[in-house]
Amino acid sequence: MAAASSGLILGIESSCDETAAAVVRRGAEILSNVVASQIPIHSPYGGVVPELASREHLRNIVPVVRSALAQAGVTYQDLDAIAVTEGPGLAGALLVGISFAKALAASLEKPLIAVNHLEGHIHAVLLEEAHGRHSARQPALSDPEEAKRAKGESKEPALLALVVSGGHTHLYLARMHDGAWAYRNVGRTVDDAAGEAFDKVAKLLGLGYPGGPWIDALAPHGNPEAVPFSFSQIKAKAHRKGDPGALDPAEATYFSFSGIKTAVLRYVHVHEMEASIGKRRAALAGLADPKPSDALPLCDRRTLDLIASFQRSVIDDLRRKTFRAAERFHVDRILVSGGVAANRELRVRFTADAAENDVAIAFPALALATDNAAMIAAAAWPKFLGREFAAASLTAEPSLALGSPA
Repeated sequence: MAAASSGLILGIESSCDETAAAVVRRGAEILSNVVASQIPIHSPYGGVVPELASREHLRNIVPVVRSALAQAGVTYQDLDAIAVTEGPGLAGALLVGISFAKALAASLEKPLIAVNHLEGHIHAVLLEEAHGRHSARQPALSDPEEAKRAKGESKEPALLALVVSGGHTHLYLARMHDGAWAYRNVGRTVDDAAGEAFDKVAKLLGLGYPGGPWIDALAPHGNPEAVPFSFSQIKAKAHRKGDPGALDPAEATYFSFSGIKTAVLRYVHVHEMEASIGKRRAALAGLADPKPSDALPLCDRRTLDLIASFQRSVIDDLRRKTFRAAERFHVDRILVSGGVAANRELRVRFTADAAENDVAIAFPALALATDNAAMIAAAAWPKFLGREFAAASLTAEPSLALGSPA
């Protein structure tokens, strides 16, 4: 019997504006999870500036990795593999993480594993389930035995994963197949992602960045039924043959959030809210570290009702379409991941619908909802068992897709 490895994987994530590194054992036990946020850098612009993001990644990558190893209490030599985000994301930001990971893997003579960022978000939820099994102190398995067990799990029914963040709104059917996770893309946004809509509406209303936490914190103070937003029926666009973004119109779910963003802008103009927004923006800009609680006394009833109605409408659209897809594909298990999965109202309403429809539902821990490297290391574990190692020619794939289209 082959000797079992220590199962230690160093994950590196640099797809957008967080430089992150983590050490995870066997895809289940987080030994460290370090994130260097760039929010203060990008906040004045109301969004991520790619050139600034790349520069900050260059500054942060070495100390973040060293901190992750120190917190885990391991050395470079203890690691079994290096995992890094290949895409999707910002090209320059991705290249910083990939270049560092390639150099590190080569110098240590350790395997390099490329991970899709979207798969990482799904594994942020699976990681907690794996941690539960690990905590139960099940007997350790050798790598060959664990790979065989994983292959046996391919008979399990598929689950539905909603990945909803600042850059992505996707639905995937996911299942274990021959020891590895296989994904089928069955839904996507045709324009803005849900998290992007949160950011843009927050910026429009003179609130901080990223917009999701601000909207989440202020929405409970408004009436979610005050402004009747609606979503029109989305028809599939024609795609060229072989287009990786094409989905089967008979099965696909489409999201669109540019319309509600425009509706909020129109509401602001009609109700002449520009002056109050300008005053709120100036007041928050004068604070060293503004928080949503600082914005609350600066928001009138109309603004709070608008925020609450916007959030309710976006969440209801996500909820309706996700559970409709779950029914269409006869799945009884849903995972919700990505930064928007940290939204409190989303968790409450999705959980209520899951109970009503007798569907199991799971979310990541709040610390794992936003971009992090623990999810990258966790997603790399099945690939390590299957010896799916990256070539020396690995490079950034800013538009990398996950899985096959529906």
